[in-house]
Amino acid sequence: MSDQPGTNKINKQADLLVVNHLKKYFPVKTGVLKRVSGHLLAVDDVSFSVKSGETLGLVGESGCGKTTIGRTILRLTEPTAGSVKFDGKEVFDLKGDALKALRRDMQIIFQDPYASLDPRLRIGNSVMEGLEIHKIGNKQDRYQMAVDMLKKVGLEDYHSRRYPHEFSGGQRQRIGIARALTLKPRFIVCDEPVSALDVSIQSQVLNILKDLQDEFGLTYLFIAHNLGVVEHISNRVAVMYLGKMVELADRDELFRSPLHPYTQALMSAIPIPNPKLKRERIILKGDVPSPLNPPTGCRFHPRCPIAVAECALKEPPFVEKKPGHSVACWLA
Repeated sequence: MSDQPGTNKINKQADLLVVNHLKKYFPVKTGVLKRVSGHLLAVDDVSFSVKSGETLGLVGESGCGKTTIGRTILRLTEPTAGSVKFDGKEVFDLKGDALKALRRDMQIIFQDPYASLDPRLRIGNSVMEGLEIHKIGNKQDRYQMAVDMLKKVGLEDYHSRRYPHEFSGGQRQRIGIARALTLKPRFIVCDEPVSALDVSIQSQVLNILKDLQDEFGLTYLFIAHNLGVVEHISNRVAVMYLGKMVELADRDELFRSPLHPYTQALMSAIPIPNPKLKRERIILKGDVPSPLNPPTGCRFHPRCPIAVAECALKEPPFVEKKPGHSVACWLA
């Protein structure tokens, strides 16, 4: 049992993950010969960092590149350009055994837990899979570690003998969390882990994630489009639009004083739990442009209610306007 991963020690002042100028372009092939006719700019020059022990929320409309960022950081998708450093190591330079060792520290919780589970494997075997790959303990040790982790997410040992189709959506997501945590990673990409769940189940899963973060010293990149969920779990929040990061700030600062017009529009859509109060909605005009042919200048300018001529000509830099509050907008 000497190889069993232990609880992580946290230095909350240090950056555990540093992403610099990350790009991911998907080639678009057309014709009989499948020649590349263009590129889909899924992630285009994104930079940010995540401190040890914190949760960075990543929000934006569907198709803005949130999931692609998470998958590229973990090398599930190879990058087009850029740098990702995890605990000082360049992730994109690692190969073979070094990359395999890194997988033990970086895990993912998928949006669809049923699609990520092998329907032919019992749950106990699915949760044990990572332990087997990394040769941690013997078979009996691995089974006990899997059962212990299932109990931590609210399941029982007899659940380990069942198959994925025998569980509800909320239970399957708990299984996905248990499988990601079995190796005691330091960093987890949570890819919309509660978006497919009922509201009552969402709160249970979020509380499990927060409790486990405190217990194991975890660091999360929490991807979501539900701002209420992000506000509940995140320490800082980053907002994306069409492959670009447009704003990044502490949670309280962002929800109190959003600077980017797109963030302001998102905030105006959050319902107020009081029928007597009404929030002034900001209705965006037009549709989200295609990442195959994004607008020149600021990508939000065709839909922006305060855009000026300069917005269509030059792309605004992503700069710090207040301490800890960065935004990409000429008029912020």
